[in-house]
Amino acid sequence: MKFYTMDTTTNSLNWFEIPVTDMHRAKHFYQVLFSFHMDEMEMMGMRMAMFPGESSSGKVYGALVQSDYHKPSMEGTLVYLNANPDMTTVLEKVELEGGKILMPKTHISPEIGYMAFFSDTEGNRVALHSQE
Repeated sequence: MKFYTMDTTTNSLNWFEIPVTDMHRAKHFYQVLFSFHMDEMEMMGMRMAMFPGESSSGKVYGALVQSDYHKPSMEGTLVYLNANPDMTTVLEKVELEGGKILMPKTHISPEIGYMAFFSDTEGNRVALHSQE
């Protein structure tokens, strides 16, 4: 099992948590959407499924979290997940896996790329970003 640490020197955001009520359902949803594996762990009374990442890379990463203190919401902070190079592949899976597209792929600018919003199987509003 990997131990995850945070690098607070290179990013203003260093960690994110997406609240879940059903870890199995939520983990399956995100693993299918992004075609990656999420390791699970228990820490401080919380069940967590880790998004892939290495603290030494200086990149932001986080986890799905199930606990008495984490409740899914369509309001509040909005997390943008990396769907590079083209979010179309991820968006095609959202509704097939029980989520809902809230805002389709939308062009921001040539320099910034594209964004979209979806609700996950737990009732969270989550965003995607990609260059294409």
